[in-house]
Amino acid sequence: MSIPLIQQARLGQYLIRKIFTGQKKFPLVLMLEPLFMCNLNCKGCGKTAHPPEVLKKRLSVEDCVQAVEECGAPVVSIPGGEPLMHPDIHRIVKELTRRKKFIYLCTNSLLIEKRIDDFSPSPYLTFNIHIDGLYGKHDGLVGAPGTFDKAVNAIRLLVSRGFRVTTNTTFFNGETPESAEKLLDFLTALDVEAMTISAGFSYENATDQENFLDRKTTVKLFRGIFEKAKKKNWHFNHSILYLDFLAGNQDYKCTPWGNPTRNIFGWQRPCYLLDDEYVPTYRELIEDTDWDKYGRGNDPRCTNCMVHCGYEPTAVIDTVKHPLKALRVTLQGIQTG
Repeated sequence: MSIPLIQQARLGQYLIRKIFTGQKKFPLVLMLEPLFMCNLNCKGCGKTAHPPEVLKKRLSVEDCVQAVEECGAPVVSIPGGEPLMHPDIHRIVKELTRRKKFIYLCTNSLLIEKRIDDFSPSPYLTFNIHIDGLYGKHDGLVGAPGTFDKAVNAIRLLVSRGFRVTTNTTFFNGETPESAEKLLDFLTALDVEAMTISAGFSYENATDQENFLDRKTTVKLFRGIFEKAKKKNWHFNHSILYLDFLAGNQDYKCTPWGNPTRNIFGWQRPCYLLDDEYVPTYRELIEDTDWDKYGRGNDPRCTNCMVHCGYEPTAVIDTVKHPLKALRVTLQGIQTG
């Protein structure tokens, strides 16, 4: 795990206050999608399959600020679409960092060189660069030759300018611990702060339905990755218990309200990955959603999901409630046998 101390301290204070005042449903990360338009068409993405009139819509700066203040999450992840295509994304980031929210700006990096001067380095801003494989593999998954090289150049530029930089990698069917090792070694050598790793979620609208991992193959893959990690200096942008969950050592239920989603349609019900319907307010999302309908064993769409937007909140809350368990896994390492 590699999360700056200021962020760990702020999150720890927030979580302790929420848990020990008896609040049952509270946000950890707001998934803020100010647009769905993108300059790529990734095979595993279900976010850009909208008609042109929808792709032209944007959340305003005021909409984004209101959403953040409405739910109160300490961390805001800004995916899309491609957020750097939003003409006011720098103003959105400025307003949210001014409120001392930790911002993860998720980007494919193609517009970094063009827009980097719109931003200033801050402990509250992280550029989260999407890289799903080395060279041609990444280019094939995103459907655009040369994208990998542009992403690498963007990372180097951001690091040289003093920005916080992390990467976001989604693994699909056919990935091996050996291929993942090469990628993670490469990213580590770029001096990124940390790496986010995940198994792809089988979006119904994704163009490629053949390459999603089921739960069994996900555990097998990540056990292989974490076995190799024992001899590496890899830094993951995850809690240790979430990584232990990916290895099949923790039996967690999803916490879908932990990472609520606000986009151009409203507050997405029930979670970032499933868009069954939308409501106009965060309060309606939390209070009027039948949460018992969802999750593994309740909704077949959730059967193979192990994605961090649902399970990281569970792991983080478990860490706060059972710190000795988290310390034990940290000291002994993740079981991979």
